[in-house]
Amino acid sequence: MKILVVDDETDVRVLFEQRFRREIRKGEFSFTFAYSGEEALDFIHAHASEVVLILSDINMPGMSGLELLKRIRQEYNEPPPAPPQVMMITAYGDADSRQQALQLGANDFLTKPVDFTALKEKLHSIGIHEN
Repeated sequence: MKILVVDDETDVRVLFEQRFRREIRKGEFSFTFAYSGEEALDFIHAHASEVVLILSDINMPGMSGLELLKRIRQEYNEPPPAPPQVMMITAYGDADSRQQALQLGANDFLTKPVDFTALKEKLHSIGIHEN
């Protein structure tokens, strides 16, 4: 199953690949990276049945993570396929952003810098891995 990471910072790829090196090698997690909301939507449209979880930054040029979340929730109104879980990630842990993300249908809200130990626990607890 795929986890789509959406962030305009390209170094996020290296960070995730380092932090999840063991899990990737074991085949527990498979990451794909998009560097804009538009790129993420294109990937989701092409791989709708594969994407199980989306980790999206909120503050990005062009389409924000909140706009991406809104579009995903509108498009996945009628399953199948099952809608992906969406976790929003932001450097700004303000209450307004959190409330807006949750109102738009986010499953979780994380702040930067990401606590990768906690993130791994969340991913395992919601069953986002291959057997």
